[in-house]
Amino acid sequence: MMNENEMARVVRRAIDGYFKDLDGERARGVYDMVINCVEKPLLESVLHRVQGNQTHAAEMLGINRNTLRKKMKAHGIKF
Repeated sequence: MMNENEMARVVRRAIDGYFKDLDGERARGVYDMVINCVEKPLLESVLHRVQGNQTHAAEMLGINRNTLRKKMKAHGIKF
């Protein structure tokens, strides 16, 4: 199982690769880019684990159920 430190290493490696690929170009909007890349698969994985139960998914994520629904809509996730 991947622990928090392993996840952080994976994210760092991906971000370092992103900056390397920029090859000197100026980065913009990195925070939003990372959040958008990570949030959709996170939500999908959690929803799959709880068989689409939004109340349980919101509890697992530590967010309000309405916030979860808003994020699902923004990412086009249907369960």
